[in-house]
Amino acid sequence: MKRVLFVDDEPKLLDGLRRMLRVMRNDWEMEFAADGQEALAILDAKPFNVVVTDMRMPGMDGTELLNKIKDLHPQVVRIVLSGHSEKEMVLKTVGLAHQYLSKPCDADSLKATIARACSLRNLMDDEGLIQAVSEIRSLPSLPSLYSEVMKEMASPGGSLNRVGEIISRDTGMSAKILQLVNSAFFGLPTRISNPVRAVNLLGLETVKALVLSVKIFSEFSRAGSNYCRIDELWKHSISTALYARDIAREEKRSQDKIDDAFMAGLLHDVGKLILLDKFPEKCQKILELADSEKCHAWEAEQRLIGTTHARIGAYLLGIWGLSESIVETVAYHHSPHECVEANLTLATVYLANILSKEPSTSNLKKAMSGANGEYLEQFGISDRIETWRAVCDQASQGEDDALQDPVCG
Repeated sequence: MKRVLFVDDEPKLLDGLRRMLRVMRNDWEMEFAADGQEALAILDAKPFNVVVTDMRMPGMDGTELLNKIKDLHPQVVRIVLSGHSEKEMVLKTVGLAHQYLSKPCDADSLKATIARACSLRNLMDDEGLIQAVSEIRSLPSLPSLYSEVMKEMASPGGSLNRVGEIISRDTGMSAKILQLVNSAFFGLPTRISNPVRAVNLLGLETVKALVLSVKIFSEFSRAGSNYCRIDELWKHSISTALYARDIAREEKRSQDKIDDAFMAGLLHDVGKLILLDKFPEKCQKILELADSEKCHAWEAEQRLIGTTHARIGAYLLGIWGLSESIVETVAYHHSPHECVEANLTLATVYLANILSKEPSTSNLKKAMSGANGEYLEQFGISDRIETWRAVCDQASQGEDDALQDPVCG
């Protein structure tokens, strides 16, 4: 049973939460604390999966509490539930909370957010990995793109569109900006999967504060390894994103679905970035096993660390609150048949990933065989595969130009 802790200094609100969530008592063990000190005592007594806290509380406020939880219990998913959204408070909390909900929050939204955070534990069962991923405040960016966005932000004539275009070319920056724009921090009415649109909706001053003051982006400082060179990972991620985008366009999907396909393609290997940045010694062992056994890196990952880069990346994006479609796609981009739900974005990125690496007929036939092929067949796309390959071939001819400006839409 999952454990959820609620923290708020208003007794009536805690009572309301008890009544609202009573229907979940068979799924969650819930406890309620009236202040930060009580919350920390409860957390010290037994492990919890999720903490939901207010921000403005007497004594220890939400910011201080979240800081302590991050340090003492980093594996816990941290969710803010607050009626206050002043800019100063938002900036203080950006690096501490995984997600932010605003009061009043309807029962369905609250239950869905907590349930999703709990269910993500099914992706990984290694507490060390869960703790390491939960501690991540930002993902490292390609040094050249990091320098570009910092220069543009510091320029007196900095352009929002230009900033958005730079961000849309980088896995780490795109993931972080989408985490923020889709939280209730900023109260936007629809879910956003396009970094350029996200930056424009946030506005120049907010983005400047986030980038320059709060430092929501970080530069990749490690040298590359044989497991995965950062520049090669970036190029493959962009290529997969472009292929997925163009396939979605060919299928005449809505703009939202096109944006989802692009972003899922861009983020599909984000777990490799996490492994390379946080666990370089494991990466070398994974590579050695893959070479000796002549298997895929993700198969070696499963054998050595009990999970894959796909699931590691999906876990982070999930606790950051990115869309279910993107999280599922990242989690199952090597094994779509393991996904319970029908997800056309997953099918698109699965094939775009293969086409980006080696667009041969034999690889496509292999991709359409076995359990994965059965999953793809439910979308009736078997007769579209060659068309999709032609679309990707055409896209690859202009790939060098697209790499400079791969805007989603």
